[in-house]
Amino acid sequence: MATDISSEPVDTREEARALSDAATAAGYAPSILNSQPWRWRVTGDELNLHLDHSRGLEVTDPDSRLAILSCGAALHHALVSLAAAGWHTLVARLPDAENPDHLAQLRVDHRIPVEPAAIRHRQTIGLRHTDRRPALGAPVDAEKLRAIVAAVVSAGAGLHLLRPDQVYDLATAVDHAQRTEAGEDAWQAELRHWTGGTRPLGSGIPDAAIPRRTPQTTVPGRDFGHHGDLVVSDAHDPTAVFAILYGTQDTTLDWLLAGEALSAGWLTATELGVAVLPLSSTVEVTATRVLVRHLLADLDHPYLVLRLGMPDPADGPAPRTPRLPAGQIIERI
Repeated sequence: MATDISSEPVDTREEARALSDAATAAGYAPSILNSQPWRWRVTGDELNLHLDHSRGLEVTDPDSRLAILSCGAALHHALVSLAAAGWHTLVARLPDAENPDHLAQLRVDHRIPVEPAAIRHRQTIGLRHTDRRPALGAPVDAEKLRAIVAAVVSAGAGLHLLRPDQVYDLATAVDHAQRTEAGEDAWQAELRHWTGGTRPLGSGIPDAAIPRRTPQTTVPGRDFGHHGDLVVSDAHDPTAVFAILYGTQDTTLDWLLAGEALSAGWLTATELGVAVLPLSSTVEVTATRVLVRHLLADLDHPYLVLRLGMPDPADGPAPRTPRLPAGQIIERI
């Protein structure tokens, strides 16, 4: 006879361990300039996600939209971890109207059977990374693109794949954003604070993940203001696919859901061997964000632009960015 898992007694220590493991897994989520702007609090059978302004980017991200999107990706990572551990989780997003930095509250409810897909997603968290090298492999298979789009949609956002003619409009928008940011001393100072060197404290982007020279790509990646150590080819990336992560509204909740959708799509892409590069400069500058919205026929709101591509089989894995120690992002009360 099959066992009713939900009726089995729950060990509170097991709950606490699962929540702590989920917060640790969430620390591997992608974030704007690898700032990791989240803080988790474990209390009994609850896990609470808070926006940590001490790791915010006041110039690059003044309204915290990208920080909140990053926290949404961390939230999805935590939910993946809990599902892989066999827990049904109740989620309350923006649970405290008096505290807008309290982004989510998770409570484990009962045990559930573990699906193979949940185990696969949990393993993928440790493999996911940002690849700033040109996408020089074969074109991305249409079936893989459909799977990535479906993953994003299932998590509450949309993913619009750009037509070739729209890619050139996107390139113009990115160029405008980079020239705007390059002309601001405060922005350049903030960029220098978060990038370069070896990043021994566990946040920011080290030189190992910054291209040694500017990649010859259709739509340029972020201009870090200096060259790093990552070896890149001088070839173009004609097979890359560009996409806009979007939604119907432009509120804190939408940014949070967009981050969850980003995580869902990125984990799926990683499992399919598709490299992902977020192009956040496209939404960091207000005027450029308006230009990107034109590519959505002004009907929806862009949250982030992504480059999808098959990596060159001759390239090894791209270096991963460092992570903050768990003790700096998790409080146990």
